[in-house]
Amino acid sequence: MISSIFLLSTILVLSAAAPAAELRGYVVYTGAASPSNLALKEAIINRMSGQLLRTYRHGFSGFAARLSPQEATFISMQPGVVSVFEDTYLKLLTTRSWGFLASLEGSYANPAYPYACSSDIVVGFIDSGIWPESESFRPASSAPPPVGWNGTCQTSKDFNMSSCNGKIVGARFYVGESARDVEGHGSHVASTAAGMEVKASYYGLAAGTARGGSESARIAVYKACLPLFGCLSSAILSAFDDAIRDGVNVISVSVGSTQLTPLDFTEDPIAIGAFHATERGILVVCAGGNSGPARSSIKNDAPWILTVAASTMDRNFETNVVLAGANKTIKGRSIGFSKLSRSPIYPLTTGEAAVDKNRQAARECHLDSLKASKVKGKIVVCETSASTTYLSDQRAEIVSKGGVGMVVVSDTESRVPGFYGDFPITIVSLEEANKLMTYLNTTRNPMGTILGTVTVGHQKPAPEVAFFSSRGPSMVSGNIIKASFILPDITAPGVAILAAWTGNDSSIATPTGRAPPAYIIISGTSMACPHISGVAANVRSAVPTLTAAGVKSAIMTTAVSTNNLGTAITTDEGDWATPYDIGAGILQPTRALRPGLIYDTTADEYLQFLCYHGYNTTTVKSISRTAARSFRCPAGGANRDLISSLNYPSI
Repeated sequence: MISSIFLLSTILVLSAAAPAAELRGYVVYTGAASPSNLALKEAIINRMSGQLLRTYRHGFSGFAARLSPQEATFISMQPGVVSVFEDTYLKLLTTRSWGFLASLEGSYANPAYPYACSSDIVVGFIDSGIWPESESFRPASSAPPPVGWNGTCQTSKDFNMSSCNGKIVGARFYVGESARDVEGHGSHVASTAAGMEVKASYYGLAAGTARGGSESARIAVYKACLPLFGCLSSAILSAFDDAIRDGVNVISVSVGSTQLTPLDFTEDPIAIGAFHATERGILVVCAGGNSGPARSSIKNDAPWILTVAASTMDRNFETNVVLAGANKTIKGRSIGFSKLSRSPIYPLTTGEAAVDKNRQAARECHLDSLKASKVKGKIVVCETSASTTYLSDQRAEIVSKGGVGMVVVSDTESRVPGFYGDFPITIVSLEEANKLMTYLNTTRNPMGTILGTVTVGHQKPAPEVAFFSSRGPSMVSGNIIKASFILPDITAPGVAILAAWTGNDSSIATPTGRAPPAYIIISGTSMACPHISGVAANVRSAVPTLTAAGVKSAIMTTAVSTNNLGTAITTDEGDWATPYDIGAGILQPTRALRPGLIYDTTADEYLQFLCYHGYNTTTVKSISRTAARSFRCPAGGANRDLISSLNYPSI
């Protein structure tokens, strides 16, 4: 009691000395112990102008508050406090895919999949909310929520009780004014994992049947992310805390840190929340990040998380350039709605030829680099530089100078089609660009046009590793190569995925004069993650006795590393993919339901991992709710060589 009074009085002195401008958001994490910081929280509420932001009490213990750096440092040194870290923003790691995965399984694929599983499984999505009116979220039946479900439907002016319609069984929000998705990302991932079957397309592109991996699964929404800002750490922790209490079976998180260096496990909100969920048998599936192909760029790399990489599939979108007088077509990729004539009647030029002042800037079509008189009415070819070029700036420059279209040269960007609205843009590879430049340099009056986008199927080889997909090995686990951990864990389609969107989109994705799209095509490990989450729901339903680690093992041990040619999966550059690119391989949805051998990592093994990672016995016991009173870290402290003693599928 005396120490508590001393702690409070010291904090109050520090608070009085700190100007309001110095106060920042911090998370105080006190592990799995029963809350012992009630007096501290009351003091913050009553004497620090209500600076308490959030409390955590269901899945783990702690709080978020506005503190000065001095207060944060002081609190971090108190007994029972595991960590104190700044409340920073994390970012969202922004149909045919299920049919493609079935084609890879061949005769093994189950025609009934994914209809036969998961009616009483709830998948929780920590994301940007949901658009409940989407056809993907219509109720499959009038059955009540599953037995044991403790969630709620948090209503507001634009999200009423009817929004929780049986398919959606829970909705909470920690940012914004409701659980409604105003960004689109949350709706996209939820429909990919658990959406109902629906005929869909993006204005005619990718037309067909869109469905989630587990149509019968229920959806619980935990809105922790906003457009532009991202996902606040304290909100993510609140979402985990509530999801654990509500009784979800799988948690899907298409979110990752923006930091270049790995976070300490005790300062990583996703690692913290996922650990406590895993202790309670809830599998947490996370996107691996979009920082590839750089080595050791993987995110969400704690061993209790199922970390997902992204691949292509056998469908692409071509937006080609037709050249006048040469009977040639230059292949390009993008998703757009060109209104140019199909006849090659538009003058072609390069950014360099339209230079205003700086030739290098003009070559890459930087802002204010081109002369309007040399661009007006023309299609302009723009080069790129990874460190300095932004396609949005290039587009703005061409539009402002009166250009009618743009051809961007980029080997990497040409591999992942993006959408650019109704201004004609296509991205061409260096190989195709060389053909185009030969034409420009040998033709007196080069003319061409950019065609509208078309869907092209049955591409081979597929899948390939998406260039943006983050790679292993993990940096956070030290001597990880010697320790034999393989990250990412698994790969799923994450390029050009068609799924549900908001109904009020006003971005470039909505062409001029068109109604907002109900379904949209986007790419990222964010899109790969819910493919795994949907299959995890089915595995959980099919084999209910499996632990979270058991479900993870079933998915990993049934993956394959071959493509639709029957050869080894490659990167987008044609090199053989390594386990640090694809983990165990590409997801096999039906095989995962009959896994055979299971690598069932226990809670004690995760605790030993933390010990070998460098945490002491006191910290490890504070973190865990299952650690025995007699638990002790092995003598000798940190030992990175023993980190791999986990019973882990990739070891």
